[in-house]
Amino acid sequence: MKHWIAALLCLTALSGCASEHLILTTDGQLLTSDDEPELDEDTGMLEFEDSEGRKQQIPQSQIKQIMER
Repeated sequence: MKHWIAALLCLTALSGCASEHLILTTDGQLLTSDDEPELDEDTGMLEFEDSEGRKQQIPQSQIKQIMER
């Protein structure tokens, strides 16, 4: 029984490390990122991985707000 409790505590701790981010664009789209989006300062593009694991890029000028959920 103690092993199950320890395993549950470990899973709970690990799930707290990942946080979903919502990206609101100037044209009203709501994009979801599993990790924190990163800005490529050379290109001005916000880079993130969507909920399906695909790498996405969007110009910083099209970002209205980024929220952590």
